[in-house]
Amino acid sequence: MFQFKQFAIQQDKCAMKVGTDGVLLGAWSPVEHKPFSILDIGAGTGVIALMLAQRSHAEQIDAIEIDDDAYEQAVDNFENSPWGDRLFCYHAGLDEFMEEPEDEYDLIVSNPPFYTDGYFSGDEQRDKARFTESLPFEDLVEASAILLSENGVLAVIIPFKEEEKFIALAQEEELYPFKVTRVKGTPTTEIKRSLIAFSRDKKEIAIDELTIEVERHNYTREYISLTKDFYLKM
Repeated sequence: MFQFKQFAIQQDKCAMKVGTDGVLLGAWSPVEHKPFSILDIGAGTGVIALMLAQRSHAEQIDAIEIDDDAYEQAVDNFENSPWGDRLFCYHAGLDEFMEEPEDEYDLIVSNPPFYTDGYFSGDEQRDKARFTESLPFEDLVEASAILLSENGVLAVIIPFKEEEKFIALAQEEELYPFKVTRVKGTPTTEIKRSLIAFSRDKKEIAIDELTIEVERHNYTREYISLTKDFYLKM
């Protein structure tokens, strides 16, 4: 079990455990526009949806998860949280979910699978959770363009090397970046991840950088500030 300040995550059934990427996205995603409805695409344990339930007053927080075990775990984690009445998980892939889209969402978040180099671990569940074949960027962007409300925001975390490609795909669907945070592990390592927020309006892009640690387990002020409402020891 992974214990946060206001909720706990059971993760024994999930191929992908609670990790820094999900926590970053959950803590970073813009909520200043006061979303009424939120969708988490590829929920895993449900950690991102739960973080957004803590951070916002959204009355409808939906998640979709294709993996049987992860879906069951997310449902349990939702029900055992303080916000169970606002959280709902669909057992579906994005293609199924899109067959009859009923709602628009003010915030869509996704920590999509992204090992694109043809490497497979041999663990089918982990591979499905981790590889783009199970959720291509094109599908994610296309679905988001359909499901986003007029003033909605799409927020993702992806490998830095995929940033240009993802932004180009989003622009084809008339979604434009307005906030980009590039993430590196320590001051001396290269940038590994990009957090990107998109809207339907073209705006000036605010770009910054986030370093997680000064050295092993010695976290930067910026990372502590971002995650202190969640991690027990921050």
